Amino acid sequence: MTSPADPPNGVGASGPGLKLLAVTACPTGIAHTYMAAEKLAQAAESLGHAMKVETQGSIGAENVLSDNDVRDADGIIIAADKDVDRSRFVGKRVLVVGVAEGIHHPEQLIEQVRSAPVYGGEGAGEGAGSGGAGGSAGGKGRSLTYKALMNGVSYMIPFVVVGGLLIAVSLALGGDTTPKGIVIPDDSFWKSVNDIGVIGFQLMIPVLSGYIAYAIADRPALVPGMVGGWIAAHGELYDSEAGAGFIGAIVTGFLAGYLVRWIKMVKVPKFAQPIMPIIVIPIVATSALGLFFIYVLGEPISWVFEHLTDWLGGLTGTSAALLGTILGLMIAFDMGGPVNKTAFLFGAGLVSKNPEIMGMCAAAIPVPPLGQGLATLIRRRMFDDQERETGLAAIFMGFFGITEGAIPFAAARPARVIPANMLGGAVAGAVAGLASVEGNVPHGGPIVALLGAVGGVPMFFVAVVIGTAATALATIGLMSLSFGGGAGGSARQGAGAGVPVPVRERVPAGVVAEGAAVAAAAVSQGAAAGQSGQAGQVLSGYLTGQTVRQRLAADGKEAAIREMAELLAASGKVADVPELVRAALAREEQGTTGLGEEIAIPHAKTDAVTEPVVGFARAPEGIEWGALDGTKAKLVFMIAVPEAAAGDEHLRILALLSRKLMSAEFRERLLGAADEVAILRVLGEIE
Repeated sequence: MTSPADPPNGVGASGPGLKLLAVTACPTGIAHTYMAAEKLAQAAESLGHAMKVETQGSIGAENVLSDNDVRDADGIIIAADKDVDRSRFVGKRVLVVGVAEGIHHPEQLIEQVRSAPVYGGEGAGEGAGSGGAGGSAGGKGRSLTYKALMNGVSYMIPFVVVGGLLIAVSLALGGDTTPKGIVIPDDSFWKSVNDIGVIGFQLMIPVLSGYIAYAIADRPALVPGMVGGWIAAHGELYDSEAGAGFIGAIVTGFLAGYLVRWIKMVKVPKFAQPIMPIIVIPIVATSALGLFFIYVLGEPISWVFEHLTDWLGGLTGTSAALLGTILGLMIAFDMGGPVNKTAFLFGAGLVSKNPEIMGMCAAAIPVPPLGQGLATLIRRRMFDDQERETGLAAIFMGFFGITEGAIPFAAARPARVIPANMLGGAVAGAVAGLASVEGNVPHGGPIVALLGAVGGVPMFFVAVVIGTAATALATIGLMSLSFGGGAGGSARQGAGAGVPVPVRERVPAGVVAEGAAVAAAAVSQGAAAGQSGQAGQVLSGYLTGQTVRQRLAADGKEAAIREMAELLAASGKVADVPELVRAALAREEQGTTGLGEEIAIPHAKTDAVTEPVVGFARAPEGIEWGALDGTKAKLVFMIAVPEAAAGDEHLRILALLSRKLMSAEFRERLLGAADEVAILRVLGEIE
């Protein structure tokens, strides 16, 4: 038996006959998972290799690799944009890339896996091909950054929601308005509820940091990341009156993750390898990161806090609008970080002497969570289900003056959300300053006005409403700009504050997710009955001769979508064509539905249709759809389902559709079919 470090049997310049394995997965686990699996299998067969592909889709793992498969494998390709357990592949050559690489460059991956590094396990040094969540040479670091940030945000959200809502409820039901703010009596039941909520809030920053690190370097990075996040959140550890907030957590998360990755690359004797991931790496990384933050990063944070306070003190005699704008910008910038705390404590310190300054702060405090929550209501399709739920919680927290309710949105999209928050905060602060709104307690949000702790209540609410609207509209506008052009990133893409987030090497998140749900529901009902082969209808009867067109007249994406919507209307299942067009174009704003390989699947989930309906048309000259592989769409499917459509079997059928469309021969027959009957006959093979 050959050593895994040696070239596989038969591998040479032209050595055929490899036994290869692959695992494909994408965040939504629908179209791209199966497209990559099909392309890899096709490439292996054409090159004379045997390949088994495990797909980790939304319907669970299929074609699972057995221990015997792994034992006999010459190499393993992981084409995934989510974490895949590699512990079963120890001692084997493992190449880790993004799922898009599996779709667009399968032959190259098969060639590269011949010389891929041998995976030595979690505690061993790792080469480029076995990195934590890496991608291919062209996009490995960028893909890892995106996934790490999203991993941290997804684990943080429950802490924000639970902690924030418990604090809000306890303040509403047990709080008393005092000169020191809204205070809950120490002997009250609601004080205990508030304390539990505060614990949740205190944990959200370490959790964000810890799970960013975990996504980069696995379990050994979890403790350094969480401890680093705790240090970042507690300014008293580095002589600062305010912690570094969520921005500090992002910094410590990435520092911890990459520090652990670097330590794992150090070669150690075999006897030391078992204790590296559980003792040596966590202790070394935690100590190094903690001391670095306290003695290197902590000093500048303390300096910023001190000098910002002095600077604000020099502005007290200036224009009320200018001071309100500055305080609003600061309140909304880091939401609990040193800049936010500086502005808040500055206003709180002047409550008795100059309550107008606290009034400016009180108006700006609720704007970030209220604005982000409003954005999720105005443009629901720009946000995934978890974000929409978080948006409702953010509105509730904003009402009670909990600015941190906007942190999940800012952590996910710093470059778009933070400027939008600052714009709204500045507007609210300026309006409150001009109107001489007074804040008589060191707290903010509509709750203080309802409790009688604000002077100038009408203008206070005007300031909050205008600021909230400004934040919501700015967020939507900035997100729309990033989604435009069809080649953009995901709904959670694009970071700032020193955290670069990539243009993903696949159809953007949310587009595939919703597209899958839409496509899925459209083909779900009756799938198992096998009736789609009936003459004149396929895909369980949702695509019929009425919704097939040999040739589109349109030469652009928007015109094609309008033409496809009119085609679907011929089925009698479309109640409102303009609304269907609007819904489909709204999905395009989030990113291209051009999947590559000359395929586009525009889709909409809308009550403009009364039943699921699918249409198909050809564009022989091709329509520019913004596909990431640069191809123009010649095969266009349009899918629409009512909002209430749901199902499970549909995901399996969509997987079959994705696989079938990866066949060049199938696509050629679709393009070459003589008429609608011939087209339906070809499409009938999907089931």
